[in-house]
Amino acid sequence: MLPHKLKQKICRRLCRKDRGIHAQVASLEPEGAPRGSVLLSFIIEPFLRKSGEPISHDHTHDWESFQMARTFLERGYSVDVISYRNSHFRPQKEYDIFISARTNLEHIAARLNHDCLKVAHLDTAHWLFNNQAAYTRLLELQRRRGVAMVNPKMVEPNRAIEVADLGTVLGNRFTMETYAYAGKPLHRIPISAPLTYPWDDAKEFDRCRNRYLWFGSAGLVHKGLDLVLEAFAGMPENHLTVCGPIEEEAAFVEAYRKELYATPNIRTLGWIDVGDRRFLELARDTVGLVYPSCAEGGGGSAITCMHAGIIPILSREASVDVGESGILLSDNTVPAIREAVRAVSGLSADRLRQMARQAWELARARHTRERFAERFDAFAATILAERE
Repeated sequence: MLPHKLKQKICRRLCRKDRGIHAQVASLEPEGAPRGSVLLSFIIEPFLRKSGEPISHDHTHDWESFQMARTFLERGYSVDVISYRNSHFRPQKEYDIFISARTNLEHIAARLNHDCLKVAHLDTAHWLFNNQAAYTRLLELQRRRGVAMVNPKMVEPNRAIEVADLGTVLGNRFTMETYAYAGKPLHRIPISAPLTYPWDDAKEFDRCRNRYLWFGSAGLVHKGLDLVLEAFAGMPENHLTVCGPIEEEAAFVEAYRKELYATPNIRTLGWIDVGDRRFLELARDTVGLVYPSCAEGGGGSAITCMHAGIIPILSREASVDVGESGILLSDNTVPAIREAVRAVSGLSADRLRQMARQAWELARARHTRERFAERFDAFAATILAERE
């Protein structure tokens, strides 16, 4: 919840055309007279919770949206929060700063006072890169398996970075490079993690050296599950556990039913809550995460696994810095995945423990809620100082 010292005032103003939560406005007031006003267009659900209800940890953006608003409140600014899906919002006052996810940024910015500083909060790779990469994956799958699928991870065309004065990026250099063409200043705010875990000193790496995990959300082809299943189907000496909303993509299940449910070295668990003790039990029995995504704005699922002491085997496009703690795939192909998995499985137990520890330490150093709050506060201080 917001600190008690802040006089929280939430006004839920409904638009005429849409009375859902995405048409509401949460108006937050700091203690004392406001120094100015900020408009945040991002995730509104955390601001509409019932008293005592926790912020969801299903996705990092819920807490991050809440923290972004709190940062400006603590610096003495009033904050109006709207959903990134609110296409009907009409400003009733002038704003000093407008921070928005890509959706609706352009046409809301056009309604604001001309001297409002516009910040694009970029939580995906650029839509052109994302969609081209996604269609390439789908076309490759069609050629390999004779099936045509759709990708729920397509990003709508937008001109957010062109319209904004500057941007914030959750991912690493890869994501930033997809926006570099626009020539706008980009500030990296490393993605947070909903939970952190203690180091598991009892983990037996000799026992789990051949056990791997695919862990992701919607967009199974986008996130490379098809490649990972094909790779492990041809590596019976290595075991794969699949965690994600598998049954929500029926066409994928139909195409990969044998690999998902009838291959001895592959186990499909489906969705698993990272706050459930079963996740830590799974982590204790897993040496590595295999996650060859084709485009990310900051691979939150990979970072969660690193927090649990799991060695990352990632694509460059997963947008996660792994350093010496893991492996970046040479390319996103079945042979490259097999080569990387076999290389990790062939390491000594001491080396596996060292890499897992490095992954855990890296995640704790860069990707926590505390770190996100620090970096976003520093960003806020910079733009406010320049404006004032």
